[in-house]
Amino acid sequence: MKSFTVKEISDLVQGEQIGNTDQIITGPEELSKAEPHQITYIGCIKYISQWKGSKARVAIVNADLEVDPGENRAIIKVENADLAMGKLLEAFEPPAPVFEVAVHPTAVIHETAKIGSDCKIGANSYLGKNVVLGDGVILYPNVIILDEVHIGKGTVFWPGAVIRERCEIGNFCIFHSNVSIGADGFGYRPSDDGKGLVKIPQIGTVIIGDGVEIGANSCVDRGKFSATIIGDNCKIDNQVQIGHNCIMGRSCIMAGHSGLAGSVTLGDGVMIGGSASIKDHTTIHSGAIVGAGSGVIGDIKAGKTVLGYPAQDSRDMLKQWIMMRKLAKK
Repeated sequence: MKSFTVKEISDLVQGEQIGNTDQIITGPEELSKAEPHQITYIGCIKYISQWKGSKARVAIVNADLEVDPGENRAIIKVENADLAMGKLLEAFEPPAPVFEVAVHPTAVIHETAKIGSDCKIGANSYLGKNVVLGDGVILYPNVIILDEVHIGKGTVFWPGAVIRERCEIGNFCIFHSNVSIGADGFGYRPSDDGKGLVKIPQIGTVIIGDGVEIGANSCVDRGKFSATIIGDNCKIDNQVQIGHNCIMGRSCIMAGHSGLAGSVTLGDGVMIGGSASIKDHTTIHSGAIVGAGSGVIGDIKAGKTVLGYPAQDSRDMLKQWIMMRKLAKK
């Protein structure tokens, strides 16, 4: 079990220690659930009142908050408690599952596949024709990598991930369980006789940059005739849908249950809240924010925040909500 003194934690997060305790810390926990041997954090003013009743002996606290540590307790002041806790969680992170052998004997690997050094391939995984794995790639059990996929170094695939043919994936990406990359885009048109639907072939691919993380059960569909593109450092939550021919810039964030219809373009640093939906052929420019549950049906300017369904300027939407509440009370 990993453990740290208060001073060791303060040095780790580069904070200012106020107060002291000889309690050894063995892990982090929420303020209301923490035991004496666990460290907690206070990131905003509404949680200060809970500190006195908490069993925790140590808390990481935003520098702009006034918190009295109390007897035999300590606080560690930092500029950003969330980021400091991120460093601490890394320190307490348990080791990853162990591979007893580098390549499990039940894995099926095509003779033309090229595997870099220090790769790990779990039980029942499959690598197709002309697959290329960079150095240090990890495939946990039951991962499927189909023909002609190229994967950069240090990328990790958790169980059940499926990467369809001809996709390109960058370095140091993370794909969580049951991610689907490169499935057919959703393309159908009414038949000439009006009695059915005609499937439109999706012959493109998916290109994913470096440092991308995609959550469990999320899907990125292949392009109709070119590529769906996910830029460097994008972070995508669980159960997210990204349609065919979408283009995401660098460092975009999509929260759970959100979705992009086909041919949506996101600039750099776009943030999309949970359950938001974006209409096809829409452009959301760099730095824009889409609130949770919103429905975007038109282009959004750079840096703008939108809310509601249909989505509009957040200030206008909040004014409308306030007016509606006042009317409801009459």
